Amino acid sequence: MIQLYNTILFRPLFNLLVLIYKVIPGGDFGLAIIILTLIIRFIFVPLSIKSLISQKELSRLQPKMKELQEKYKNDKAALNQATMALYKEHGINPFSGCLPLLIQLPVLIALYSALRTGLRPDSLSALYSFVSHPATIKTISLGFLDLTQKSPVLAVLAGVLQWFQSKQAVAFQAPAKNEQASTAFQMNKQMLYFFPVMVIIIAWNLPTGLVLYWVTATIFSIFEQLYINKKYNPKP
Repeated sequence: MIQLYNTILFRPLFNLLVLIYKVIPGGDFGLAIIILTLIIRFIFVPLSIKSLISQKELSRLQPKMKELQEKYKNDKAALNQATMALYKEHGINPFSGCLPLLIQLPVLIALYSALRTGLRPDSLSALYSFVSHPATIKTISLGFLDLTQKSPVLAVLAGVLQWFQSKQAVAFQAPAKNEQASTAFQMNKQMLYFFPVMVIIIAWNLPTGLVLYWVTATIFSIFEQLYINKKYNPKP
């Protein structure tokens, strides 16, 4: 399984990262990280949009689901049947929001591994034979960021951006006015401050190169959410 993971995901992403590093002017590894992160996120835009819209649709159905829970509170089998009928009536697959995330997860893990490997001096052994080895990998990015060292400022920025993105997601999934909020929505509100703090704690102890990936991915998610908010029109 590990060999399959390395062959299909890790090595291709790592080699692409090195190729980007060699092609871009100035040989900036931080910029290569940003470009690779954006490429991966653009590839998964259709899946991300599908997942976010599915979450919104499920949130809109919460009042009707609450009614079913009250009606069939003593009959779990009938509740499950009625719930699935409700989903079918509105053309919703309750698992469609999770599937894109599950598909993306192995790729994101491989991308994370490729970035981490690229910061090590002995990493070039993972390159394909047709990819020429760079003489060195410069770890100073944008003239002032040492990608191998920790950056408290970038860690705090990652947390702030995560808070903004989480707040944006909560607003997008919010039930309509006067409708009772779903359990998932309430949990998202509780995570609004907890998760950004956890991001800062984790990023505080990571090399700047990995935090740069995190910051780039979060900024992309913010603009992706803004696009969906603008384009998505809920059904009457």
